[in-house]
Amino acid sequence: MQLKKSVYDVTGIGSALLDFMVEVDDSFISSLGLKKGEMHLVDAERSMEIFKLLQSMKIHVAPGGSCANTIAGMAMMGGKCSFIGRVASDDYATTYIDKTVEAGVTSFIRKGKGMTGHAITFITPDSERTFATHLGAAVELSADEIDYSVMENSSILHLEGYLFEPENLRDVCYRSMKVAKESGTLISVDLADPALVGRIKNIFTDVAEKFADIIFVNEEEAAAFTGKRDEEALKVLSGFSDIAIVKLGAKGSIIKSGNEIVKVDAVKTNVINTNGAGDMYAAGFLYGLSSGRSIEISGKIASYAASLAVASAGARVESKIDLKGII
Repeated sequence: MQLKKSVYDVTGIGSALLDFMVEVDDSFISSLGLKKGEMHLVDAERSMEIFKLLQSMKIHVAPGGSCANTIAGMAMMGGKCSFIGRVASDDYATTYIDKTVEAGVTSFIRKGKGMTGHAITFITPDSERTFATHLGAAVELSADEIDYSVMENSSILHLEGYLFEPENLRDVCYRSMKVAKESGTLISVDLADPALVGRIKNIFTDVAEKFADIIFVNEEEAAAFTGKRDEEALKVLSGFSDIAIVKLGAKGSIIKSGNEIVKVDAVKTNVINTNGAGDMYAAGFLYGLSSGRSIEISGKIASYAASLAVASAGARVESKIDLKGII
């Protein structure tokens, strides 16, 4: 596997979702008719109804979305990154783009109609997260509006698994991966969610066989994709890609590259929130890889980055990440 030198270390394509985080009690979740701990898709009208109920509450706002979190995390480590996504032409869009740029990411975010996608995140006293998500303009990204030279000028293209379900976004992914493959850009895919893997396993199999150089899964996604767990799942995944990574939560992670298998311990920390841990793990690993570090060191950076995410209230680490002592 050859990593080329480029303008960008990593370019990511993902759903541009603005996160609105608010602390509530269990009764508030129940009053909205939401099931605690789950992600609920809502339309624009329902989203606005919820916002009206939150007017008097303290809300923390931050850009989000799985791939966007990974790219921002890399930038916080000093990586040169860009992000491709879609927002609307509203105030939320301005906030999203401004905060993306503030994080050190080059923005190739398109503006369009409708409402900028967002996730209203309800945090209960037990640190459980419940989501009311309106995808909005994020799902309107078109393959015809992307500047594919960005992939050509990137060492790695990173894609979140959620993009492979809607047909138009799947088209974006396939066209982007073909350009990346033709230009020698490595392709990284995070399978994102075990239920998603169950729904579109045939698509992910095709992506793994034809395009993926790096595959990220957690243990449940690994089981859904391979029917196996831990090292047995890793063995199957490594038959598809040059680098396969299975994240095992508190048990750390295992990585296979060629004939080399590396086990990485989790970094112990005070767990406040597990939302975003996988995104930050990918950020750390891709940063290590793109900066010429070994698989083992990249895994250690990944584990450390994930620990910072779980020790913070949001899905991101919103300050520069010091890797002294890690690399």
